[in-house]
Amino acid sequence: MRKIRIASTVCTVVLIALLASCGSAVYTAGTYTGEGEGHGGTIRLEVSVDDKSITDITITENPESDFSLPAINKLIDTAIEKNSGEIDSISGATETSAGVITAIQAALAKARTGEAAPQGAEKERTGARDISVDVAVVGSGGAGLSAAIEAKNAGATVIIIEKMAVAGGNTNYATGGLNAAETSFQKEQGIEDSAELFFEDTMKGGKNINNPDLVKVLTSRSADTVAWLTDLGADLSDVGRLGGASVNRAHRPKGGKAVGAHIAGTLQKVAEAAGVEILLDNRAVALVSQNGSVTGVKVESPEGSYTINAKAVILATGGFGASPEKIVRYKPELEGFGTTNHPGATGDALDLVKDLNVALVDIEQIQTHPTVVPVKNTMITEAVRGNGAILVNRDGVRFVSELETRDVVSDAELAQKGGTAFLLFDQGVRESLAAIEKYARSGLLTEGASLEELAASMDIDATVLAETVETYNSYVASGTDADFGRASMARQLTQAPYYMVEVGPAVHHTMGGIKIDTEARVINKDGKAVPGLYAAGEVTGGVHGANRLGGNAMADITIFGRIAGKSAAEGK
Repeated sequence: MRKIRIASTVCTVVLIALLASCGSAVYTAGTYTGEGEGHGGTIRLEVSVDDKSITDITITENPESDFSLPAINKLIDTAIEKNSGEIDSISGATETSAGVITAIQAALAKARTGEAAPQGAEKERTGARDISVDVAVVGSGGAGLSAAIEAKNAGATVIIIEKMAVAGGNTNYATGGLNAAETSFQKEQGIEDSAELFFEDTMKGGKNINNPDLVKVLTSRSADTVAWLTDLGADLSDVGRLGGASVNRAHRPKGGKAVGAHIAGTLQKVAEAAGVEILLDNRAVALVSQNGSVTGVKVESPEGSYTINAKAVILATGGFGASPEKIVRYKPELEGFGTTNHPGATGDALDLVKDLNVALVDIEQIQTHPTVVPVKNTMITEAVRGNGAILVNRDGVRFVSELETRDVVSDAELAQKGGTAFLLFDQGVRESLAAIEKYARSGLLTEGASLEELAASMDIDATVLAETVETYNSYVASGTDADFGRASMARQLTQAPYYMVEVGPAVHHTMGGIKIDTEARVINKDGKAVPGLYAAGEVTGGVHGANRLGGNAMADITIFGRIAGKSAAEGK
């Protein structure tokens, strides 16, 4: 697997092309530049060619997260192998793919003499062989990676299979934070919290239909998992507050950077350093069972089909938020809603266990996230509200406590004219949260030098909007939101310029799934553990009840991922 060496923000890749096909010159030999807009900003590269073929590709500026590097590698490999910029994007890294492909095509346009570039031969399939390991992990998101690391630490041989071309799954898209109580970071910052209060908040947020035994595990082991992640090299020192939390407990990297890609990247590096092999583009198509026990996984890969024989299998395939068919099957009223999920979140594990008498729990509980840009389906992290932003309707008026639970805020938005709202914040909020810069680069924000200018741009009554902000600022000063009882008001909105972005609800998280116990063992419809089968993360049900609190997904995947890995390795 090709490694990409990064120095500061520069990523350099040197690749030697295959032998060029015969024919007349199609390029003017030399090195040409190109650029394209990726997920995190502008990707810049150089393409070197001789008269017939691409010889080198160098990424000179890469603003993308670490999780996208395998996708960039694969795109460049394909461009050189095909000797063309006309290549397919990689599912799971669509925006990054678009940036790289656009940049390559732009560079080749400068190099081309007018004749189409020849296509390379299709890569030969080498065939696939069966594998035997102690623990097979299906899915490479935060749950799967955490499970693999703990299983490896327990002495097991471990392999991860991932159907997408990049590792990380939905974890790569998590932005808000990782909820934990009684951590060293909270204590350093004078934040008083307890596992008991965390438990109460989580049960209340889930309408008290959560499995209390699972919630107790989540909340009581959260501080230990933050310490574990910190020891592995993660930065979770910034502590903020997300919706439904009584105190600040959402842990994230310094400066309010997105937590998901940071954690996924950290875990992947640790797993690979420990000798865990991660097989990308490898899809689990069936579980192998014998006398009621799960003994392996059948896999399809670019090289062919094969079987992984294993003493234990861990399902960490995520939820089904990107499967319109399953969304409508379990909650018909969400038909037509967009999704914040990556394209691989299609509920594969539900299909894998359908013949194993496995119990499902809370399967109809599907959450919408209230701050998603319509049509584009770009989620604006809850941390923007946590750091001080407010929501206003088309009349320029607040209509809800912005840090209520996601279901409450989503319903309040749908009740407004147009079924959407506007997220409003100032320069102070922008400077407090690095994640906002991505939204600015993507052109999602409307900016105004004053509230009046911003109101005019959004066709909102300027006088009403100014009064709304003035009233809110007075609540911040007094510490009491007399209108909606917002518990946390981080700052007044007084620092120009001001920003708005239209937002509305989109499918975000599937709370229901496979039933597990506190050891992450999969439970069947008779209430018994299925031998050899474990599960962790969004693929499971019972932890979050009817509604997940922001920040609890990252806690869930890492805590129960660790438990699943240890249980599988020890054969519990």
